Amino acid sequence: MYFADFAVGRTYHSPGRTITEADITFFSMMSGDWNPVHSDEVHAMSSHFRRRVAHGALGIAVVTGLLTRIGIFDDSAIALLDFREWRFCKPVFIGDTLHVDLVITALKPKRGGGGGVVDRQITLINQDGITVQEGYSAILVADRIT
Repeated sequence: MYFADFAVGRTYHSPGRTITEADITFFSMMSGDWNPVHSDEVHAMSSHFRRRVAHGALGIAVVTGLLTRIGIFDDSAIALLDFREWRFCKPVFIGDTLHVDLVITALKPKRGGGGGVVDRQITLINQDGITVQEGYSAILVADRIT
């Protein structure tokens, strides 16, 4: 989809994705964050969560992947502009299956045309329908070349 194709209030839903132990391990390797609540089952059992929990930033990374699986920005995305007012509402655990609900909240055309900013409310939801993360994100989107 291109900038002119979007409408404020329109909603989109991604397919699901199950979080695995490998996801947490790879994210620890990539980020360097080996906090024992993510990487040590014995330690995590004595934590607030009682088991290993995924990194909060891993949730954001999963959001970006699930957004691409919706497919609406495949040919038109120019640049991700921000994530803001992001909240980590509930933990994400190994075995959780997550999906994204996305709502278009604002459209701001670029001066001179050629696309604009699509503002989105994003909700990351687990298999039980519980919001685990949520916030807003803006993306710069091209317009269709005619």
